[in-house]
Amino acid sequence: MSRANWGSKLGFILAAAGSAVGLGAIWKFPYIAGKNGGGAFLIAYLVCVFTLGVGMLLAEMLIGRAARKSATTAYRELKNKAWAWAGRLSVLCVFIILSYYSVVGGWTIAYILRSISGEAITADTAALKSAFGTFIADPLDAILYCAAFFGITMAIVLGGVQAGIERMSKILMPALFFLMLVLIARALTLPGAMEGVAYFLTPDWSKVDATMLLDAMGLAIFSLSIGGGMIIAYGSYLSPDTKLVGATVWVSVLATLACLLAGLMVLPAVFAFDVDPAAGPGLTFITMPAIFAKMPFGQLFAVAFFCLLLFAALTSSVSILEPIVAFLMDEFGWERKPAAIAITLGAFVLSIPAALSFGVLEKTLIFGKTPFDLMDYIASNVLMPAGGLLAAIFVGWAIWPRVRQELQAEGAAAVLPALRIVCGFIAPLVLGYIWIHGL
Repeated sequence: MSRANWGSKLGFILAAAGSAVGLGAIWKFPYIAGKNGGGAFLIAYLVCVFTLGVGMLLAEMLIGRAARKSATTAYRELKNKAWAWAGRLSVLCVFIILSYYSVVGGWTIAYILRSISGEAITADTAALKSAFGTFIADPLDAILYCAAFFGITMAIVLGGVQAGIERMSKILMPALFFLMLVLIARALTLPGAMEGVAYFLTPDWSKVDATMLLDAMGLAIFSLSIGGGMIIAYGSYLSPDTKLVGATVWVSVLATLACLLAGLMVLPAVFAFDVDPAAGPGLTFITMPAIFAKMPFGQLFAVAFFCLLLFAALTSSVSILEPIVAFLMDEFGWERKPAAIAITLGAFVLSIPAALSFGVLEKTLIFGKTPFDLMDYIASNVLMPAGGLLAAIFVGWAIWPRVRQELQAEGAAAVLPALRIVCGFIAPLVLGYIWIHGL
């Protein structure tokens, strides 16, 4: 079976950035930054992204392109069959992520419809908060909208690398950034908005502690899609003449820019409407409709925003589904269509308890967490750091001669010392600590 390829370097960069520029940026970053005091967290996050993050992103791209296979097969073919377990771990990780991530993806579909009807357009944040809580607690709505999101994700992956993933990314990513800029411009004109900007950008060093640093590192890993095999799978579709270092920098910059824009879009509005900045993922579904209610043509902007929020969620969910599909194709010779359908159905079944975690199963706690929170914790705090740790050791030690050869061939030998330090020493120590702490 011939290997698919990206149609262009731009297509790969936008698709890989789309893996990061999803709900991890727009939904998760503002409320985690708010919870950790704003500016101090932002600095910690940027340091994590442009040291460990960039190095690990390059490492995973190298694994994928060197083997031209998805994670499990790549680890085996580049080293030996024992390393294949690192790839299987990443497959388990993204399967869990896809299951609970699609729940929130379903919320975006619902809010498109609510914006069209005008139901979600009001400046009354108390009413918006109540309506959001009622919606996510409804078991039928939660499951149906989640199923719809799964269906769209599967349809895109069925289209293949160029016709499905790349074509979608080239259109939706620029549109998302443009609309974010428009919404930021409007949010900054709200009374009290500058207080939110100051909160976001001014460091409060009293907030710096081990928990905050772990949150920053965890979000850097999550937002760059490190440790889940997504970047390895995307890297496997790269042509040998693609300059990996440049692509890595571009992906990191776009992912970070999306997080910064999301913070500037949401947090000023949080302060303008006197909402708790650590209110959780509902910030996006409570504060943004309140902004639209104050805007000329607000309903039109609301529909567009939630459509593009859906698109951002899809660019990530597609990158989450693709490595599992590639796993079945590379390891067992499956065709793309049955692989995508089988994985989607399996993940949907696992998503049901996650979807019910805000209503029927709200008080059903496992290790003190709802099913949704437990899945998020296992994937984000345990499996992704473990996957990143193994990828770092693999690149920094197990296949270092091959890594040196790959980067020398593209004229990037100058980055080898820094990459060896990151993958050989810093990443194993940091990710090992995060992994142990997560356990």
